[in-house]
Amino acid sequence: MNANHLAGPRRRDRLGLRLAAVAVAGATVATLAPTAAVAAGVGVPAAVAEAERQRPAVDLGPELRALVERGGATAALGEARESGRRPSRDAAGVVDLDSGRAVRADSRFRIGSVTKTFVSTVVLQLADEGRLRLDDPVEQYLPGVVPNGGAITLRQLLQHTSGLFDYLEDPRFLYHDEASLRAYLAEGRWTDFRPEELVSVGVGHAPYFAPGQGWHYSNTNYILTGMIIRKVTGRSWQREVERRIVAPLHLDSTTFPNSSARIPGPHAHGYVQLPEGPADVTKLNPTVADAAGNGISSTADLDRFHAALFGGKLLTAAGLAEMTTAVPAPMIAAHYGLGLIRYDLPCGEVWGHTGGIPGYNTIMLGARDGSRQFAVSFNLLEGAETDETGAAIDALLLKAACGPDGTGADGTGAGATGAAPAAPSAKDAAGRSPLKLLR
Repeated sequence: MNANHLAGPRRRDRLGLRLAAVAVAGATVATLAPTAAVAAGVGVPAAVAEAERQRPAVDLGPELRALVERGGATAALGEARESGRRPSRDAAGVVDLDSGRAVRADSRFRIGSVTKTFVSTVVLQLADEGRLRLDDPVEQYLPGVVPNGGAITLRQLLQHTSGLFDYLEDPRFLYHDEASLRAYLAEGRWTDFRPEELVSVGVGHAPYFAPGQGWHYSNTNYILTGMIIRKVTGRSWQREVERRIVAPLHLDSTTFPNSSARIPGPHAHGYVQLPEGPADVTKLNPTVADAAGNGISSTADLDRFHAALFGGKLLTAAGLAEMTTAVPAPMIAAHYGLGLIRYDLPCGEVWGHTGGIPGYNTIMLGARDGSRQFAVSFNLLEGAETDETGAAIDALLLKAACGPDGTGADGTGAGATGAAPAAPSAKDAAGRSPLKLLR
C-alpha cells in the first residue's frame, strides 16, 4: 500500500513524513562503494587495508538519538553496511512509554510496503523459471476478478501502471476526526479481511487511467499479485516468500503473518496521539495489508535481503534487469521499477523501498551494485511531530546514504543542493487524512 501511517487532523506540511509520500527526496547518496584502491587491494599496505576493513560503516547513533530527542519518535533503529567494512548498527529511544526500557538495536518492526519488494522478487523468480510472463494479462490468472483484466499485465501491477484504484483511498479507510480515529483503535484495527474483499473495494471505483497510461501508487496491485502467486504455485504468497527468500537467506527476524496481531520477538511499540495522550497501536490485524505490506523484519535482515537481491543471489541478471527497469513516478519524485523505488540523487542513485503502517516507518535502500545498504525504522508518535522532525529524518538519511560528511565522491552533498522539497500532502480534497497502512 502506499502504506502510510495513521494521520490525524493536524498541521500536515509533511516535513518529517516524506516516507508517507514514499519520497526520500533531498537526501544525497554518495560514495556508495569503497574507493577503487581499497576495494581491489591495489597499492594499499596490508595494515592500511586491514584498518579499512575494521572501520565500521557510518555511525548513525547521533542521528537516531536526534530523531528521538527532537523529532517526535519514541524509538529509532538503523543499520548501515558497506563492502569490506563491519556493519554499524544502533538504536535510540524506548521499547514502550510505560516502562521506559531502552530499545534494542536488533528489534523487529512492521515494514509496511517494503513487503512489496519481497513479493515482487518472488514474481520475478517465477518469471525466471518460466512459470509466468510479466506481460501476461491478469485475466489469465484471475478470470473475472478485475474489470478490463485482459488489458492489465502483471508488469503493470508490479510497476503501479495498471490504473487500478488504491483500495486504501476508499472512505472506509480514512478518518477525519477524533471519533473515527477512536473507532479504528477500538474496533477497526482488529477487522479480518480477505484479499478478495480488498480487491473488490479497489475495483469498485473507477480506475485512475487506462492501463499503461500513467502512474499511481495503488496497493490493490499487490493484493492481486499475492493472489496470482497462489494461483501459479498453489501456495500462499507468504509461504513462497518464506521458502524462496527468508529461509535461504536465514532472515530469522522476518515474518509475514496472516491475521496475528502481535510482533514476535523484541520490538518497540507504536503510538498515535489522542488528546489525553499517546495510544498504543502496536497490535493490529495485518490482513488489511496482505501482500501490499504486512511484513515484519529487522534492520539486519533488510540489509541482508537487499545485498542478496542486488548481489545476484535471488534473480538472474535478466530478472534483476527487469526489476530495475523504472518509469517516472511523479507522485513520489522518483522512478519505480517492479517493486523497487529508484531515487536519483546528486551523488548517485539508490534502490529499495520505503514502508509505513500505523506506528512504524521503514526505509530500505542501497547501491545498485550491491556494495552498500542501509535500513532504518522509526516510531513517530503520530500526531505529535515537531518542527524538527523533517530535519532529523533528512539528517539520518543523508548520513546513511552519503557517509559522515554528507558528501558525494565529487564533494557534493545536500548542503550544496539545498533542503529537500516538502512531500505532497496526504490529505484528500475533503481535508480527510488517509489511514494508509502501507507505504
